[in-house]
Amino acid sequence: MLEIGWGKLVLIGIVALIVIGPKELPAVLRTLGQWMTKLRRMASEFQTQFQEAMREAEMADLKKQVDEITGKAQNYASFDPLADVRSEFETSQRQIENAVGGGPSSSSEDISQSASGSPVTRPADDESTSANSVAKAAAALAPETGPAPIEPGTTDRVDKKAEGKPA
Repeated sequence: MLEIGWGKLVLIGIVALIVIGPKELPAVLRTLGQWMTKLRRMASEFQTQFQEAMREAEMADLKKQVDEITGKAQNYASFDPLADVRSEFETSQRQIENAVGGGPSSSSEDISQSASGSPVTRPADDESTSANSVAKAAAALAPETGPAPIEPGTTDRVDKKAEGKPA
């Protein structure tokens, strides 16, 4: 800002006394003081209005953040982990059935029931068909190198030592 020292003020006063004259100098200084007061008041009002506008903008931002948090909280209130697990399980089951090749495909009735959250019921297969499809699914998912899967209807001999019984 302007740096006005005592020397500069004395010089300005001498010039004003010469130009304006000693009779009118007090009236001019009074008028100058009134104008300075008005200027300061206008600057103060502008600063107040600017700060109020900034507070309103901050309040609008805070309101927006609160609305976002409220929306997220409502989403969490409707959180159902069992439905998520159930849908993931059904999706995995369909993928396994499709990988096996002859598995039953999901019908629109299955989809509508799974969307409502109730368990999907399918017509009962006979036990040998179910066992075969499970064995086929296990074989399809098993790595190429490893023990061969046990075919349904066959029995494996159990080692007596593994069971803890004397031989």
